[in-house]
Amino acid sequence: MLIFHKVLPVFFLPLGFGLLVIVAGALFKRWFAVWVGVTLLYLLAMPISGDALMRIVEDGNQVVPIRQVEKADAVVVLGGMVRYVPGAAMGEWGEAADRFFAGVSLYQAGKAPVLVFPAGRMPWMPHVRPEGDLLRERALLEGVPADAMFITPEVQNTADEAREVRTLLQYTASPRVILVTSAFHMPRAAMMFRFAGMEVEPYPVDFRTDYYKEWTPYDVLPSVRGLENSELALRELIGLAYYRLAHML
Repeated sequence: MLIFHKVLPVFFLPLGFGLLVIVAGALFKRWFAVWVGVTLLYLLAMPISGDALMRIVEDGNQVVPIRQVEKADAVVVLGGMVRYVPGAAMGEWGEAADRFFAGVSLYQAGKAPVLVFPAGRMPWMPHVRPEGDLLRERALLEGVPADAMFITPEVQNTADEAREVRTLLQYTASPRVILVTSAFHMPRAAMMFRFAGMEVEPYPVDFRTDYYKEWTPYDVLPSVRGLENSELALRELIGLAYYRLAHML
């Protein structure tokens, strides 16, 4: 099932779909298809395209001052912010490190009595420690008491995280959580946690859209960053549609 969720979407995303069209066109000598694939990759690798798609998934999210956040049963910090690096016992921060620091700040501001970290680890990385364990150690260094932190059993995706967090908070009939994750991931994550039976207070961080950047000619030149934003945004939109449909069925 994990492979299904990780591999299948690749062929609906710009890089996988574009390459598939190009290869198929070349094999069957359909040169128009080759040009379609190349054009698609070019368009979706433009920073202006990636930014536009990212705005769609981040739309509706905004930075919330901590003082305005209502109290909840738990602060839940979703994973995906640590890179495993040889020699770094607690890993190194990735681009989504704001998730961790926001979660710690919310706990220290008294917004919830517990801080929850999912123990994310992929099956193809059996020799590394679950991310939740590393985040717990870092939170201890920030002054968060050990007895104020929960680590879920091992999880591999957002649906797993929602299910395991709900199990951890089963002592509350309808738990209210402050959910901390990247802004582009928040719509799907909040939906999954609500489906699992929790009331969600979104606390988005790690915004990828530069709202004050002025347009330049460079924005129509393809870049890795432009393609990455397009892929991230489209993956979230596909995930939203898939899980919403699955929930309806």
